[in-house]
Amino acid sequence: MTPSRPDDAAPLGLAAPVPPVPAALRAKGMARFLPGLGRIVRDHGTLDPVLGRIGSLEVRLATTDKEIRRAQKLRFKVFYEEMSAEPDGQALLSRRDVDRYDALCDHLLVLDHDVKAKPFRPAKPKVVGTYRLLRQEVADRHGGFYTAGEYDIAPLIRSHPHLRFLELGRSCVLKPYRNKRTVELLWHGIWTYVLHHRIDVMIGCASLEGTDPQSLALPLSFLHHYASAPPEWQASALPERFTAMDLLPKEAVDPKAALHALPPMIKGYLRLGASFGHGAVIDRQFGTTDVLVILPVSAINPRYIDHFGPSANRHAT
Repeated sequence: MTPSRPDDAAPLGLAAPVPPVPAALRAKGMARFLPGLGRIVRDHGTLDPVLGRIGSLEVRLATTDKEIRRAQKLRFKVFYEEMSAEPDGQALLSRRDVDRYDALCDHLLVLDHDVKAKPFRPAKPKVVGTYRLLRQEVADRHGGFYTAGEYDIAPLIRSHPHLRFLELGRSCVLKPYRNKRTVELLWHGIWTYVLHHRIDVMIGCASLEGTDPQSLALPLSFLHHYASAPPEWQASALPERFTAMDLLPKEAVDPKAALHALPPMIKGYLRLGASFGHGAVIDRQFGTTDVLVILPVSAINPRYIDHFGPSANRHAT
């Protein structure tokens, strides 16, 4: 769902070619291919694509295939060039991180408008952060959530039939922008989107860097003993991918040291009120150990709702 890649990246899966978008996606508010062009455009209905601004930074939803490609290029730069993800041939050739979910999801972008113009070229805002958003009604029509490839989330969703789920993923921020302002703007955009689409629960995979669970025993054990989701919100890693998180007994866990060892974005989820699923998953392609984040809107700390405003108006443009 979000990151743990150096400060904030959480890839959600293997790169794969984007398939043709099914005709069902041509409904209002969804991605669609323009006849003869193969280009993705997005109509967000009554939701203004520009969601907020802090100084020179703007958070917005992608509306064209070109903007989505820029998000994919940023993901490649962070996941493959900076981090230890292993690109396939397609990713190496395109220098983009692409999978089939990109055509289904909405893409949240943070743009920096404080850029210098190049000779004979107008200044173009720089994409410095991104998040990928997949609503349940879209996932249900097109094979489910990506998270289902790591965690058995079907019982969780079935047990809350009247709630609307949103999957967060493929999050990353360019290194110089990994600061409170950028992360706050991303969350402002997510909160605006959640309110507009009446989302009840956010889920997704967050990552700790590295694939050796023993080296991550302290933060994993802390999440297991101190932040495990209650039974009504619990979901487990798929049996064939399950890695135990309770590597240390509770009495051996120093909470302060464990929090220090957690990636900033996972700490951010904890502050918001998130809890975590049962078991971790090793993602060897991306060089990470993934954990399942479960964040019901009803569990969000009220001070964060007060901070962004009940109608997400704090950073509204």
